[in-house]
Amino acid sequence: MTDPVIAQKSPIPVDVEAGKTYFWCACGKSAKQPFCDGSHGGTSFAPMEWKAGETKRVFFCACKHTDGQPLCDGSHNKL
Repeated sequence: MTDPVIAQKSPIPVDVEAGKTYFWCACGKSAKQPFCDGSHGGTSFAPMEWKAGETKRVFFCACKHTDGQPLCDGSHNKL
């Protein structure tokens, strides 16, 4: 597997907590999108660790093609 699976073509809003660490699914195979559930096993993908700087709503990328990993940059509009 060289390209990630497109989990969906829209971002996933998540209310994050300041100081908490999240592990974003980079492969697109996780059943717990946008977070990793270990489904990347056997691929060249690994989850991305991301720590929230403040408590707020953010939009995690679900198409897995963002240049702003792990957050959405609108790349899904070009797929």
